[in-house]
Amino acid sequence: MYLFLAFLLVPIVEIALFIQVGGVIGLWPTLAIVVLTAMLGTWLVRTQGQMAMGQLQRAFSDLDDPTEPLAHGAMILIAGALLLTPGFFTDAVGFALLMPPVRVAVFRYLSKRITVAQFSMGSQTTYSRTGPGGDVIDGEYQDVTPQPRPGGKPSGWVEGPDAK
Repeated sequence: MYLFLAFLLVPIVEIALFIQVGGVIGLWPTLAIVVLTAMLGTWLVRTQGQMAMGQLQRAFSDLDDPTEPLAHGAMILIAGALLLTPGFFTDAVGFALLMPPVRVAVFRYLSKRITVAQFSMGSQTTYSRTGPGGDVIDGEYQDVTPQPRPGGKPSGWVEGPDAK
């Protein structure tokens, strides 16, 4: 029902805003604003997306909970789609989602209402948590320490401990 209302109301709001803004500043300035916000939004989504990818890679390498960086990445992706959609309302929502404080607030709001039952990385790593703020963490791990090569010599791709 909410999705139906969104698909019904958003275009109506966008058309009304186009008529109002176009009536005040004219057709060509209105179209110029739409094109400029799409170009600016594309650049901002690219830079914010690169930062989000860096945070996600850092979370994976530190074996931290990647939920927040993934959520930020998803919100940046949604912001990009909204900014490429012509319209003033969608641009306002898209630019709002590109602001980190807004994303943090949305993440906190959603994390209070969504419970992650289980999260898996690879075939052996499992992360689960009970409810928001719960203190029961259950996990499995697999040792991935590389085994020494037969004969004890390095492969030649990297210098071994005997290299001078």
